[in-house]
Amino acid sequence: MKIGMTYDLREDYLAEGFSEEATAEFDKPETIAAIESALQELGHQTDRIGNIRSLAARLVAGNRWDMVFNIAEGLQGFGREALVPALLDAYGIPYTFSDPMVLSLTLHKGMTKRVVRDLGVPTPDFFVWEKGTSANGQGFDFPLFAKPVAEGTGKGITARSKISSQKELAAVCNSLAETFKQPVLVEAFLPGREFTVGILGSGSEAVAIGVMEVVLNKDAEAEVYSYHNKEHYKKLLEYLLVEDALAEKAKQVALDAWRGLGCLDGGRIDLRTDKNGIPNFLEVNPLAGLHPQNSDLCILAYKAGMTYKALIGAIVSSAVKRYFPG
Repeated sequence: MKIGMTYDLREDYLAEGFSEEATAEFDKPETIAAIESALQELGHQTDRIGNIRSLAARLVAGNRWDMVFNIAEGLQGFGREALVPALLDAYGIPYTFSDPMVLSLTLHKGMTKRVVRDLGVPTPDFFVWEKGTSANGQGFDFPLFAKPVAEGTGKGITARSKISSQKELAAVCNSLAETFKQPVLVEAFLPGREFTVGILGSGSEAVAIGVMEVVLNKDAEAEVYSYHNKEHYKKLLEYLLVEDALAEKAKQVALDAWRGLGCLDGGRIDLRTDKNGIPNFLEVNPLAGLHPQNSDLCILAYKAGMTYKALIGAIVSSAVKRYFPG
């Protein structure tokens, strides 16, 4: 197949004056090169398209592809991850990963958790704080945990995110809202083990390829899988492939959420255990990072015995099955 590649290159946005943290979700050249190499090794012809603006220009110019491998995150708005798939839908071009509805829903952590809660999937109690309203605990017991409602890669998560008092809550919520220009998700803090579950496939064919536990060392920001800890994971974290009874429970919770939300082809779901040892849904990443060395999904896949080429191939195969059944 002729496969186009859509993505947001971090260095392009840094050159425009955006900060390191603002561009944390965007891709490095080595990620694009690795994906392209894997696709070519799988026998496909590749065409680097780039971001939404490049895609729009190419479509207007008459360019077409058999499929697009899409990892474009977008820059602004709750629909930023949905822009590329929506445009591809308009032109009838198949693409990998989830559709505009899923990507718009899942970017907003509060909306996602409302759906997950309605599905009966365990998730910590929460509320969404809007700027201009009183930042109070709304009857919740401390500690609480706060993060921007629509960011990834640990953006906005620091040691301050675990909140122990009403005063801290007001300060953290106002600071996050001012920095990220969006509401704040506040949820009950879960004290247990933290996992990420890698998933491949769609619907009933989705499978969990493994469960990876995130373990913080003594020099890490305590109790939080923060932006700082993620950026310096080689020094501050240990990733462990776990296969115990709790990991099996985490797999089932993750698959229930994945299928219920309608996520497609591949991604990750993050969970943490509550005081009773029950894995709770925290958030889903339907456009998981694919950096061959640094991204959680890739690290997990390697630990589970899967090569990078096999991971990319499984994602493409899932998309092909959806668009060309039989």
